[in-house]
Amino acid sequence: MESSNWSLVVHGGSGVFTRASLSPEQDAAFRAGLGEALAAGSAPLAAGGSALDAVEAAVRALEDNPIFNSGRGAVFTAEGRTELDAAIMDGRDRAAGSVAGVTRTRNPVTLARAVMAHSPHVLLARDGADVFALEQGLPQVDPGYFRTEERWAALQAMKAAHARGEPLFDKNLKYGTVGAVARDSHGHVAAATSTGGLTGKRWGRIGDSPLIGAGTYADDRAGAVSATGSGEYFIRAGVSHEICARVRMLGETIQQAADLLLQEELKAMGGDGGVIVVGADGSMGWSFNTPGMFRGRVGAEAAAVIAVYGDEA
Repeated sequence: MESSNWSLVVHGGSGVFTRASLSPEQDAAFRAGLGEALAAGSAPLAAGGSALDAVEAAVRALEDNPIFNSGRGAVFTAEGRTELDAAIMDGRDRAAGSVAGVTRTRNPVTLARAVMAHSPHVLLARDGADVFALEQGLPQVDPGYFRTEERWAALQAMKAAHARGEPLFDKNLKYGTVGAVARDSHGHVAAATSTGGLTGKRWGRIGDSPLIGAGTYADDRAGAVSATGSGEYFIRAGVSHEICARVRMLGETIQQAADLLLQEELKAMGGDGGVIVVGADGSMGWSFNTPGMFRGRVGAEAAAVIAVYGDEA
């Protein structure tokens, strides 16, 4: 199905983002980063390339940008390490690849794609994923590459607050996961997600981002979804698969399904966060139940839109 109606949506996380909590400089930096991701992802789409190439390119741009919590700029675990998760999924045949707890691969989303393309598995974790990355010849970096002083300071502040008896995680969390969804001119969709997880995470915690059907999902029969938020709730609700299932089984639009999951189902469970979606028909959207979400969209027939706060389009 050839069409000029390609679409791309990206996100850089959700949480307590308000005009009062972000400085004008921070606001501008986040918008610029989202714009770079849209440019990186839309280039292959405009040239007739695949949705899979588009979402990988968009997420790589976000992973390389230290203001987002993925790749360079990822948050620290309680032990002071960076442990990175990523997933990618092809809506044509629902092929998927993901990694969890990787420590040296510069672009985890590209490692996830290698798992999909060059292994018989879907999910590789920790030492095994690191070894696989070396075998695939993917660019490696010293773990110090991922460090930013802002993320290190956030870990120290969390530890100090916890020592005072405050909750380790609270509703003021900022979920810095990044992601992209796309529909190409051939009518195929894809999704990709990447994250450093939660500041201060312990015991090898893994969230929803690398779990197919929770934080990442793509199916040509319905659309593609990438999520950000309180991962444990997205896992329990199977959010990304549930959205696509409602489109296929109930005939809902992907926006309707996303709104139901985020504004009703997830909220009733106590979870917060957001999703970006693209439909099999090229429709684009997002839904979130936090004060803000870093997000952007662009299409062959739609000018780029970049937004941060809840009262923006």
